[in-house]
Amino acid sequence: MNLSERDSAVIWHPYTQMQTAMPPIGIVRGEGACIYDEDGKCYIDAVSSWWVNIHGHAHPYIAEKVAKQLKVLEHVIFAGFTHQPAVELAERLLSILPLDQKKVFYSDNGSTAIEVAIKMCLQYWHNKGEQRTKMLAFNDAYHGDTFGAMAVSGRSAFTSAFDKLLFGVEFIDLPNADNIDQLKAHISGLKTELACFIFEPLVQGSGGMIMYEAEYLDQLIAHCKQEGIFTIDDEVFTGFGRTGKRFACDHLKHQPDIMCFSKGLTGGTMALGVTTCTLQIYDAFLSDDRLKTLFHGHSFTANPVACAAALASMDLFVDPSTQQNIDRIAAEHAAFAEQIRGHRRIRAIRQTGTILAMEWETGNDTSYFSSLRDTLYRYFLEAGIVLRPLGNVLYILPPYCITTDQLRYIYRTIGQALDTL
Repeated sequence: MNLSERDSAVIWHPYTQMQTAMPPIGIVRGEGACIYDEDGKCYIDAVSSWWVNIHGHAHPYIAEKVAKQLKVLEHVIFAGFTHQPAVELAERLLSILPLDQKKVFYSDNGSTAIEVAIKMCLQYWHNKGEQRTKMLAFNDAYHGDTFGAMAVSGRSAFTSAFDKLLFGVEFIDLPNADNIDQLKAHISGLKTELACFIFEPLVQGSGGMIMYEAEYLDQLIAHCKQEGIFTIDDEVFTGFGRTGKRFACDHLKHQPDIMCFSKGLTGGTMALGVTTCTLQIYDAFLSDDRLKTLFHGHSFTANPVACAAALASMDLFVDPSTQQNIDRIAAEHAAFAEQIRGHRRIRAIRQTGTILAMEWETGNDTSYFSSLRDTLYRYFLEAGIVLRPLGNVLYILPPYCITTDQLRYIYRTIGQALDTL
């Protein structure tokens, strides 16, 4: 039996209708921007394996650092203890974040980084003796699959089975020139109820790579600060170079109170989550009253091996060649976007940094469950490219090590699909 057959006997896959899905492809190794199946076929990983793999697969430098850490300390309880990789990672991460980010709380994935941020805000107000329990979020948001993260995500097929169990959230439209004043007035009317405003900066990933302007997000953040409402910047997807700058918040003048990270944090090597915050939030938990403690933790909090992977990824990330690659990818994307703009099959095309999204014309079949999704997915797999459309939205989100030739092969294949499917 091959890997696919063995898998089908024992495994339940994420976001997969197991009765109708095509058999999973057995992958045996990765190198650079490519992964290889058990028959030796090469696939260009054009979605960075769910947006996590920023430096390429099986990067030798990260592997070396992880192997070294495994021989020193594989894990230690992080309540009452600490270790070198966790301290150094916190120091280095804070050094490249906005200056008012002062404390790091570790968890183990993006959803839990969001849960921590939500609990920080809710308990801040509880510790202060104020009952602010409502959240503000954008329509079509996606912040994760745990219950708190689902609650602040837009209501959709992802949440429908649980909607009655989710806490109250005030959803607003993405800001633009036409609605910004109305949104500010709406926020002001709710300010005594709102614990925080959570947002995906500049790009709503799972919502369909929906993009909006930094100028109007900046105004919303400034307005929330003026009204005493905390802001949570969900950089799980956009962090570590995806938007063209180190972090999406680098496009803004006004900075958030809390930031959340995962995905590219370890270069896709290990599971790790981080939530950072200002001293104002941290100080609200300092007390002789133990009931004001932030009661949150995970068995694998600040796992030393994961922190070592993140430190290695950080070394690669801050190397000037990485920004050069980010700029190169962004320029190639822009050139291709211009090439296909106006094609009869393209309804809209959007780009922010290394993220390129193409909304295909499908009549009224435009949801996450668009039948075009499976057609496109299979077409590109046959061509040796991993692209995982969000319904009728096809997007490219490559690792930064992808070559120009590999990118242009992807573009040519998309062009062929546009003309022939």
